[in-house]
Amino acid sequence: MKRGVKICGLTEVQGLRAACDERAEWIGFVFFARSPRFVTPVQAARLVSSISTPLPETVGLFVKATDEEIAATLTEIPLSVLQIYDTPERARSIRERFSLPVWLSRAVSGTGDLPTEADIDGYVIEPRPPAGATRPGGNGVTLDWRLMRSWQAPAPWMLAGGLTPESVADAIVASGAQAVDVSSGVETAPGQKSPELIRNFIKNARSASVGTCAPERN
Repeated sequence: MKRGVKICGLTEVQGLRAACDERAEWIGFVFFARSPRFVTPVQAARLVSSISTPLPETVGLFVKATDEEIAATLTEIPLSVLQIYDTPERARSIRERFSLPVWLSRAVSGTGDLPTEADIDGYVIEPRPPAGATRPGGNGVTLDWRLMRSWQAPAPWMLAGGLTPESVADAIVASGAQAVDVSSGVETAPGQKSPELIRNFIKNARSASVGTCAPERN
């Protein structure tokens, strides 16, 4: 199964172009108003239309979104994958409703938090948000990557949370992940992506030892 890199929380053309030029496997847009990386579906569509080169697969991130909110987003911008913060039951319902792969974000602090449900297209494994956080992800917090080493993953998965160009190779080796997701770790300010950091992150991720399992490209 191929490994890959997802550059998430894109808000401006400079970062998007860098992700495309470096051939990231996925790009992500955050449709959650509390995030400093929030974009509207119209803004995301304008960003995508500004790029003339082929795009990576496009992931939309939603937090407890209704079917109506997801449908309204899809009328403005086509998405390859829906990434959600919700329950496994909701993930299956969304997949059935929209006929798109659904990745379920799962917050982890110990091995007991690692998911066991197999009927999920993919998991995004990340640390629990810190006390007082206003959003479930994108907080720049890391977890103990070794937790996943003995985990028998029931579905493809991606590692997220506090990754940087300096740490991503170690994270891949320690966790066994093939796919990684970065947002704040390639920024100079919240929502402002650095092309240089994106390039270094992707280069270092691809030079690391391969792990075991990544969300499949559809």
